Amino acid sequence: MPDRDTAPRSALRTAVVTGAARGIGRAIARRLVDEGLRVVVNDVDAAELSVTAAEIGADPVPGDAASTVGVDALITDALQQLGSVDLFVANAGITSGAGLDASDDDWARLLEVNVLSQVRAARRLVPLWLEAGGGRLVLTASAAGLLTMLGDLPYSVTKHGSVALAEWLAATYRHRGIIVQAIVPLGVDTRILDGAGPLKDLLTRDGTLSPEDVAESVWQGLQGDSVHLLPHPSVRDYYAGRAADPDGWLSGMNKIQQRLERHQP
Repeated sequence: MPDRDTAPRSALRTAVVTGAARGIGRAIARRLVDEGLRVVVNDVDAAELSVTAAEIGADPVPGDAASTVGVDALITDALQQLGSVDLFVANAGITSGAGLDASDDDWARLLEVNVLSQVRAARRLVPLWLEAGGGRLVLTASAAGLLTMLGDLPYSVTKHGSVALAEWLAATYRHRGIIVQAIVPLGVDTRILDGAGPLKDLLTRDGTLSPEDVAESVWQGLQGDSVHLLPHPSVRDYYAGRAADPDGWLSGMNKIQQRLERHQP
């Protein structure tokens, strides 16, 4: 069993948060600022990002943090402003609302934003952190990445990818001072939940958290090195049940799918 205490911890002084104009990203950025960190916030919505940055006391760097060029520009700008990036929160994420009918464009868009943006950030930051002796990467995934997500095939697959990325990076670099964590919430009061349609009841059966609730869970998680950050504690039990009986779990999900189909207009 690997030793979880081999990775040195250092005080966080600086951070970058993507997808930070609103929702979970905004709440995390605000919490970090309140805890005394200097924070750069990023989002494709430059106007709303500017308002958020002014309200919470962060430095805005608008742009597309999914592309290689966009990630490089963001990190270069953040390093110029902050001097270092101790923590990078790759929070930007999108949904498709599609199943097997998802187009190639849908798949490309979700893969770029939900997975490859995180890969590209890690590719740029990990060498810097190895040289510096440590760093921390937090990826916003979803309970869909540990369980599954009915009604949105690309979202479910890409969130599994996000969790897998966090786990691989943690297994590979933990002993060298790099802590990688994945946020895996259920229902959170954001635009994504508002657009969930008939799945909203399923996603909120264990309660709806505010973005600030998630930010609090993340802050507490930053005090340790657990890979899975679980704002909804019930996800741990679901995950354990799924691992113990995968076929039983999927049979239960199929029953939920049947109920959803019966209620479709």
